[in-house]
Amino acid sequence: MNKVMTYRGHFRAIAVLGLPLIGGHLAQFAIGLTDTIMLGWYGVEALAAVTLASSYFFVLFLFGAGFGWAVMPMVATAAAEEDETSIRRSTRMGLWLSLIYAALMMPLLWWSHPILIALKQEPEVAETASKYLRVAGWGLFPALIVMVLKSYLAALERTQIVLWITVTAAAVNAVANYALIFGNWGAPELGVMGAAIASVLTQVVSLVFVVIYAVRVLPEHNLFQRFWRPDWEMFVSVLRLGVPIGLTTLAEVSLFAMSAIMMGWLGQVPLAAHGIALNLASATFMVHLGLSNAATIRAGNALGRRDRPHLEKGAIAVTGMSLVMSVLTVILFLTCAEPLISLFMEPDDPLRPQILAIGTGLLAMAALFQLVDGAQVIALGLLRGLQDAKIPMVMAGLSYWVVGIPASYYFGFVQGMDGIGVWLGLVLGLACAAVLLMARFWLRSVRMIAVPAE
Repeated sequence: MNKVMTYRGHFRAIAVLGLPLIGGHLAQFAIGLTDTIMLGWYGVEALAAVTLASSYFFVLFLFGAGFGWAVMPMVATAAAEEDETSIRRSTRMGLWLSLIYAALMMPLLWWSHPILIALKQEPEVAETASKYLRVAGWGLFPALIVMVLKSYLAALERTQIVLWITVTAAAVNAVANYALIFGNWGAPELGVMGAAIASVLTQVVSLVFVVIYAVRVLPEHNLFQRFWRPDWEMFVSVLRLGVPIGLTTLAEVSLFAMSAIMMGWLGQVPLAAHGIALNLASATFMVHLGLSNAATIRAGNALGRRDRPHLEKGAIAVTGMSLVMSVLTVILFLTCAEPLISLFMEPDDPLRPQILAIGTGLLAMAALFQLVDGAQVIALGLLRGLQDAKIPMVMAGLSYWVVGIPASYYFGFVQGMDGIGVWLGLVLGLACAAVLLMARFWLRSVRMIAVPAE
């Protein structure tokens, strides 16, 4: 029988595996945060445009990232089974699917302007956002490849290198933004376009580093040897897991993207305040996402070893760690809202009082959804580790599209609660997902692993 680990052992193992992943997610988040802060300094219109453009880009990116997410549990399970061939096959087909998907999405990024106009965005903001996307959109290719390779490395518990590659990319992004947005160090002042160029450069740098590491440190997997040869059986396996994962992520991200669109209907100032509040909420979410990734890897290992007691105790441990983080975040958002929002604006910005007033209310709502947001992403991580994705996809779709988005519209516009109402819809959608997904894991999925006989 497998040796049952104590809760203390689980906390320690999750921390060792999860902390670098959390750091990597925070570094990745810092890339978008740098854009937001520097464009906020550059002007509210630029900030509003990139807030809109980033929401649009990440809807497409995170659906495609489903193939990277699929690689993580598949590699983790194969590693537990000591199946080196399956590690290579699943990673390689994850790369194939990511490249195909990026090529298919490029027209939506190149011709985004009419789509944004159809979504009733302000013409000036839509024009600037579409110009940004025509450049930043090319970063979808390296970004998705990096996503697959980071998942491959994380599943092999090489999380330190994932952290350092992302930290390096964040540093490159900050330097490139500072030079190209404002015209520092002799560079041209390009504003929003400078941020777009910096974004693509950052993704390319990440790609170079992660490929070099994978080739030199893990040559036994031969990821790129005869890369052009198809492996249709594994291609279909990654596709079957990656599509529902991508659609699940799309359902959640599109909830937030629709909230950005609705905030855009309220005007440029509410949209800018929404961008700031969402960035702050996203920063704390990165901790839960890192814990979720650790949950995926450890659940995948448990599946490979058919170790149900390990899975159950690990699930309780990671959920408890997420809960502690949620409570700390609630306290932070309720007590330090104004100083946090002020980080994103110049002291003499004439719109500062309006943005502060709206943003403070939105952060109070963000505090409300911390508990349920953490719970739903932990549940998703555990379910993905068991390669259970189809039913969770349906649950997510119902929660975000049937509950969350209609509730946002109803409270924001029908009830006239404006931005607070839009964010109340987020809370309800996330709460519904948390309940359904946790129930799915504990009542059904965890029982997929039979307890060994004494």
